[in-house]
Amino acid sequence: MLHVNDVRKSYPTAEGLVSVLAGVSLDLDAGQSLALTGESGSGKSTLLHLVAGLDAVDGGTISVAGTALEGLDDKGRAELRRDRIGLVFQQFNLIPSLDVGANLAFQARLAGRHDRGWSTHLAEALGLAGLLNRYPEQLSGGQQQRVAIGRALAARPALILADEPTGNLDEASGDAVMGLMLGLVAKAGASLLMVTHSERLAARLDRRLHLRAGRLSDRVQP
Repeated sequence: MLHVNDVRKSYPTAEGLVSVLAGVSLDLDAGQSLALTGESGSGKSTLLHLVAGLDAVDGGTISVAGTALEGLDDKGRAELRRDRIGLVFQQFNLIPSLDVGANLAFQARLAGRHDRGWSTHLAEALGLAGLLNRYPEQLSGGQQQRVAIGRALAARPALILADEPTGNLDEASGDAVMGLMLGLVAKAGASLLMVTHSERLAARLDRRLHLRAGRLSDRVQP
């Protein structure tokens, strides 16, 4: 489902180029979940953005569901995100002018795969069935994150990318949201790549990799 091979990424600073990723490789099978941990600034979010096609690699290759990102232009990467990738970010990124029901259906409608039955199931499973006519500003943080998860899953994407999806929530709310997300990702048959600083949440996924000094390891270094 996801193949990342020898990916490198640097950014210019006043002191010159700073290497963020120095030859990162990983594979994620269909239906598998993988947690990516590491300290702040270790490049976790950078890698997620590269996989989503929101930024371009300096070297190496990334393919999603058999499609190589380096062969796509901006339009092609946007279409890949629309059709094959669901994004869940810490900031929610809901559309304030749309109610909950419309936010849930937004990406699925863009992809031409709106399924009323699946959307209804998502709303019920996420505890949103009674909130469909409300707007994001009328929701709690936990409710907004559940809408964001439902929106990402509504089009039944092949791959879910989640960047600190419970980072703005307290521990109890975060645990509840994580449990809902994992259950629905599994039911959708999607793969999940999740960035998290929490070892406790990372342990709930199938696999875990740790990013340190721009390289991946299967164990956390002291």
